[in-house]
Order: sequence, then structure tokens, then C-alpha cells
Amino acid sequence: MMFTLDVDPDLALALVEHSFASQYLDIVSLQRDYLAQWLVWPPLAQDEAFFERFIEKSLHDYTAGHSLVCGIIYKGELVGNISFNRIDKQLRKVEIGYWLSQDHQGKGIVSRSVTKLIDLAFNQLQMEKVEAFVAIENQASRSVCERLGFKLEGVITRAEQLNGRMYDHAAYALRKSDWPIARCHH
Repeated sequence: MMFTLDVDPDLALALVEHSFASQYLDIVSLQRDYLAQWLVWPPLAQDEAFFERFIEKSLHDYTAGHSLVCGIIYKGELVGNISFNRIDKQLRKVEIGYWLSQDHQGKGIVSRSVTKLIDLAFNQLQMEKVEAFVAIENQASRSVCERLGFKLEGVITRAEQLNGRMYDHAAYALRKSDWPIARCHH
């Protein structure tokens, strides 16, 4: 393992590594339709090579300081993915994204993982803002943002095309100055 962030005894975030490729493929093969509701890539992810390329690019971008892509490890099992899709050092902000296997929904895994990366962004990377762009209709994902104290900054129309349909994005943001206050509501 290159590096792991322990969230709690059951949960850790591990920088993606090549051994994850087959595990990602297993999840997607079983849950393609579920994941394709809000993600562009599942229909394209037909073999291990797809994830090999994804991991290779992720590690390259991590080394260059542009992004951070982690597997979500729950009780020793890879169950999803969480990332800073973009790390903007000049503007001191990161964009966060995540997906979780359908079998592991409702356990607070995403909220705890996002909380861990927010801490990393503000306290170690010295960022001032964390952003998330979520399809307006994706209520589960929006709830995570709202629960963690993100503010809705606006709506980006025609932000993404999924399965031939256009989606608008809700643009959420959390500022460093709001984070300690937001954390008190847990």
C-alpha cells in the first residue's frame, strides 16, 4: 500500500493501487446499472484493463499533485472510490467526488470518508475550499453534502450527459472558515 488514511476501525481510504483493478471490475460487473445512474464511465468499464488505465492515470496525477484517488476499504473490502478530482493549489481548492457499492449504502461510509478528506484538505493541504458537483436529481449524494455543512452555491445547467440525458449540477462548496462550525452539528 502506498498510503492509507484510517477513518475508524472499520474504514480506511487507500491510494489506488494496481491490485484494485480486478476488485473494481467485480463491483461494476454486478452493479453496472446502479452505478450508471449517476456516473458516466460504468458502461465503458468492461474489463480489468479499463481500471488498470484509470489507476495508472490516477497515480500519475497524484504524483504531479493534480488529484488524489482512493479506494474506500470497509472491513478489509474495497467497496467504492473517493477522490479529489482536482487539486487547485493556486486557488487553494479541491473538487471531491465519490461512489459506493450499492450493498454498502446507508452505513455512513461516504459521509465518514468525505469528512476525512475534508480534514486532509483543510488541515494538511492548506486548502480554503472543498467543492462538489452533483446531479440535481441525485438526492443521496446531495444529502451527504448538506449533512456535512456544504452550501449550495448555484446550479450549472447542462453540466453532464448521462445515458443520452442532460443533467444539471448542483454546485456545493464548503469553506475552511465554516468547517469547525459545520462539524458541531454531528
